[in-house]
Amino acid sequence: MQNSNLSVATLGNGCFWCTEAIFQQLKGVASVASGYSGGQVINPSYREVCDGNTGHAECLQIQFDPTVISYEKLLEVFFTTHDPTTLNRQGADVGTQYRSVIFYHDDAQREVAEKVKKDFAPTIWDDPIVTEITAAVKFYKAEDYHQNYFNDNPGQGYCRIVINPKVQKFREKYADLLKD
Repeated sequence: MQNSNLSVATLGNGCFWCTEAIFQQLKGVASVASGYSGGQVINPSYREVCDGNTGHAECLQIQFDPTVISYEKLLEVFFTTHDPTTLNRQGADVGTQYRSVIFYHDDAQREVAEKVKKDFAPTIWDDPIVTEITAAVKFYKAEDYHQNYFNDNPGQGYCRIVINPKVQKFREKYADLLKD
């Protein structure tokens, strides 16, 4: 995608292996990087983040073309493809590193995030939405072996058992938004 007018979204919604596999498939998404944000340790390692003592969340930094897919639509996918009602956990993954969080990059993103959290998310979830909305801070790209994980490891057990069903469900629900 050749567009110098790309926007950036930084989202934390649990295990980045699962969520990266989803956002990579959307029309208008130029790149997805797995990493860490929201903590106090400079350039944390995966092990440090997993230990839960750095304050970081596993996140994605998504570069997207807002003329193809809106920030609002990205957030609708975000709220649909993880559980934003569980504090500091996603399924069996427990800890602040798995929290649901939107790191906004400007006031316009903050306003959209608040609107989607208030108006859209409750239409698909019965329990209260606990997603944090906070200003973007330094994003640290995760180690290379975390990038493109699902696509590079399709036969790995976690990919087959956990990620693949999530991706299939997403593909059915958002078929109209998928890249060709």
